[in-house]
Amino acid sequence: MTPRPRRAALAAALLLPLAGCSSLAGTNDAGYVPGDGQVVEYEVGDREGPIELSGETVDGGRYDLAEQRGKAVVVNVWWSGCGPCIKEMPMLTEAADELGDDVAFVGINIRDNSAADAQVFEDRLGVDYPSIYAPDGQALLAFPGRTSPKATPSTLVLDPEGRVASVISGEIPSKTTLLTLVESAQETGQ
Repeated sequence: MTPRPRRAALAAALLLPLAGCSSLAGTNDAGYVPGDGQVVEYEVGDREGPIELSGETVDGGRYDLAEQRGKAVVVNVWWSGCGPCIKEMPMLTEAADELGDDVAFVGINIRDNSAADAQVFEDRLGVDYPSIYAPDGQALLAFPGRTSPKATPSTLVLDPEGRVASVISGEIPSKTTLLTLVESAQETGQ
């Protein structure tokens, strides 16, 4: 290896670990890494088995994803201190209202200090679908290799069989993007 490529490789080796240490100024979110906005769709043959997910919701209830089999499900990973999460939440609630009972929506709150804090956020923004309270990140283990625990927000669309049909890593680009992914999941999951 010549000196120049060696220096570049050394610089990359030293700087790469720091990339995961970024945070947003003023939000007290050390280690928070926003998603890159990438949208990935999975062909039917590339989808793994149905996702198994259940847990306590921010309002103290219970949620079991298996109860939603037969319809597409939008799963949104969020927390109240995440700027992109705040920005996309009204779009998610609009989409949930527009799609009605044909599509289920569920949130996964991964960072708030208490379920009560998460509930206040949902009440303030008019979110009327359930959110699992999982600050330990355990709920994300239901989606191995499909989403990064540090990429918040992330949105996954499950087909009617409960398999991951698409993933948005980062803020949802538009309501049209989300609705298109849901429609695709509904068509291919039957």
